[in-house]
Amino acid sequence: MSMERTFVKDTLNKVGQSVTLKGWVDNKRDFGKLTFIDLRDFSGKIQLVGFQKMADLGIQDAIVITGTVKERGEKTINPELETGKIEVDVQEYSVLAKAATPPFDITKEELDLELPTLLDNRSLTLRHPKVQAIFKVQSTIVSAFRDFLKGKGFFEFQAPTIVPEIAEGGSEVFEVDYFGRKAYLTQSPQLYKQIAMSAFERVFSVNKVFRAEPSVTTRHITELVSLDAEMAFIESWTDITDLEDECVKYMLHEVETKCAKELKMYQATIPSTIDKTPVLSLTEAQQKIFDKTGRDPRGEKDLNPEDERDICKIIKEETGSDLVFIYGYPTKQKPFYVYPNPENPEFNEGVDLLCRGVEWSSGGRRVSDYAQLLNQVEEWKMDPSKITLFLEAFKYGVPPEGGFALGLERLTMQILGLGNIREASMFPRDMERVDLKLADKS
Repeated sequence: MSMERTFVKDTLNKVGQSVTLKGWVDNKRDFGKLTFIDLRDFSGKIQLVGFQKMADLGIQDAIVITGTVKERGEKTINPELETGKIEVDVQEYSVLAKAATPPFDITKEELDLELPTLLDNRSLTLRHPKVQAIFKVQSTIVSAFRDFLKGKGFFEFQAPTIVPEIAEGGSEVFEVDYFGRKAYLTQSPQLYKQIAMSAFERVFSVNKVFRAEPSVTTRHITELVSLDAEMAFIESWTDITDLEDECVKYMLHEVETKCAKELKMYQATIPSTIDKTPVLSLTEAQQKIFDKTGRDPRGEKDLNPEDERDICKIIKEETGSDLVFIYGYPTKQKPFYVYPNPENPEFNEGVDLLCRGVEWSSGGRRVSDYAQLLNQVEEWKMDPSKITLFLEAFKYGVPPEGGFALGLERLTMQILGLGNIREASMFPRDMERVDLKLADKS
């Protein structure tokens, strides 16, 4: 079997020709003298028709076969399969790697596994088409984010994950013993993207970030991917919402057009958008919730999960949009670098994007004046010596600027309607899991 390998997707152009395929046994059906194998490689699946000896093959065996591509009879066409009009008559085959018997039936359309079992067997469950679909969608989201921003002249950079100071406040952080000194795993590439912006003007990054929040919820994980963008020479915080609005709509469009098959597997629909995504102040959103539900969140410093669900539902009913921007949070509730509203400094020009009842992103205008930054570092009781690199950038002329950050796993979870954010992380980390469930400390 020394012929050059053909990928499954390319067999469509090779009817009547002999091909060599390599892949995994995805499924197997025995009918006396004939054995039917579904062969899977990275490009797709195809049915193999083989002789009785192929009955020895097991699920997930890695094999190489040589055979002839032929058209299926009209009654045996599989419309659900891209290669459903053809099959391969196997002349010879060999096993490249024998698989152990899977601990559960991985050939089923639905895995029907409890979440711990799904994650404990991640190496195997990643081979299931429905699990793979999640990460195909996720890959498309990242590619779309990159393509959109590159099209707008943005420069990609990689931010460090070990940092000397905590920029975000709020969340718990992981402390790192850094050669006998104290450092932290980053909560955000924020300070570094602002430094990069001060040199390149328009920057973005796709970065791992870490949150040591002691919470076990369906929408929080410890290690996540942050899609960050930052740009200089803005006129207003609305320049940021305009950019993000266009970016998110482009990402959703790309998923809709490139992942139709994956969306269908989850019976998922892309969030509804309108020409201009609605923008409300926190105060306006709270008043709307009070007017529509009778529940009174007015005066609260942020929206709680119930508020987020309610305002998204109200905006959807009023405008048809699943997306809504909320701006104008109490200044002290946001990190030191968020720009206070000059007319009402108690509130800032920070903006969150909500979709279908969940926060997708945070962003807004940043403080770019060096003296104002120093003042806010002092007010927030931060150590300026720990962020010297950051402050130095602003010492040498930074114009009005801002940006946003989207949580990749949150987007994936929301688009596909997954029940738990851990399903949207290929190798999730949380309080109870680093690959395998951690042993009870007690």
